[in-house]
Amino acid sequence: MLIFLYGADSYRSQEHLKKLVEKFKKERDPQSLNVHILDCEKIEDKAILEELGNAPFLAEKKLIILKKLLTTAKKGDLQTTLLEKIKNKKISDDNIVIFWEEDLKPKTNVAKELYSLLTKEKFSQEFIPFTGTKLTTWINTLITENNAKISQKALDYLVSNIGNDPWLLNSLIKQLASYKIGEEITVEDIKLFLPEKIDDSIFNLVDAIIAKQKSTIFSMIKEQYRLGKDPLYILAMLTRQIKILLQIRDEFEKNDVLKSDELAKKLGIHPFVIKKSLPLVKHFTKENLLKIYQDLLALDTQIKTGLEDQSLLLDLLVSKLCL
Repeated sequence: MLIFLYGADSYRSQEHLKKLVEKFKKERDPQSLNVHILDCEKIEDKAILEELGNAPFLAEKKLIILKKLLTTAKKGDLQTTLLEKIKNKKISDDNIVIFWEEDLKPKTNVAKELYSLLTKEKFSQEFIPFTGTKLTTWINTLITENNAKISQKALDYLVSNIGNDPWLLNSLIKQLASYKIGEEITVEDIKLFLPEKIDDSIFNLVDAIIAKQKSTIFSMIKEQYRLGKDPLYILAMLTRQIKILLQIRDEFEKNDVLKSDELAKKLGIHPFVIKKSLPLVKHFTKENLLKIYQDLLALDTQIKTGLEDQSLLLDLLVSKLCL
């Protein structure tokens, strides 16, 4: 039997995979002697093929889960071999093989062909992120499963502020359920636990500046342009982050044993932002950060008052920071 689980909603596909494994263990393999989870990014082709060829141990069936086969680089030979086995029905009937993929974008021809073949299997299921009423219904199901209650306003707030990020929703709802045992969850409760929306790309950009990786920085800026961001937006986000680093650096020079939660409270910055910023601040002196911050402010003024090309000015500043 072949099963194909894939799609952008990796949370739901992962949960479904867990249920299949639990069902197999309960019905066929209570000691878990015949469940094999193989991450194709980490395991050699030979070991994977050997596992597919081995007979079940003291059982009628064996469950083999192949993760990320179609998207892992340098697995063309393995993909070709399995493609032929599936076409010629050479996968042993003793095996239940589950192919699990995250947001699937096969690049090679053989991966695309294997993908096309697997999607035609009887037990192929795509997990598309929920939207609209389906998302609201799913969140309500999570609330019920966690023995919690939520007001309609709070539910609407979750949908509008988190959207279809099931991993974050699941984590947040578990925390809220523990926090509001027997009580209704409100908008105010959610705000206490909801991490500030931060684009990780700004932290990565600062990381690249620290390492003076000019080509990486330009690639990241180019990607932001592709996503519809303009130079002024990138500059504003970078200026904000450098300002936060400057504030943290200043506090550390006064008291280098401050904890992240204490810093967050003192500076009025979300704890999530503090935790993300702490590893970066160690690479700068206060003077370094102040100079960068002043350069960013000067560029902001130049962009807003001048006629020069904005992207060119940003590129020139990046080059200066990498010297």
